[in-house]
Amino acid sequence: MKLNAGPFLMIARGEKTIESRLYDEKRQKVAPGDDIIFTLTDDTTQTLTVRAVGLLPKKFGGDSAAELATALKKYYSQEAQIENGVLAIEFELVSSS
Repeated sequence: MKLNAGPFLMIARGEKTIESRLYDEKRQKVAPGDDIIFTLTDDTTQTLTVRAVGLLPKKFGGDSAAELATALKKYYSQEAQIENGVLAIEFELVSSS
């Protein structure tokens, strides 16, 4: 999964442990215990490997519901969010490169 620099660095520093995504067909395959590789959007040679420890439907990856709604609109249409739902993946950092 791709990440912009801000969230990527927060995960690398241990400050972010939940990532919200559209609960589409791809994310429906994620299960606790799975490793996920986050790739920095601007430099695909930089990656973080995390392990999913929980799946949290409609949980927030930010400070508020309003913040999450604004952030998600940058990536997913309102229609896609309604159709698929939103999933938060809680994780622990395994490694970075």
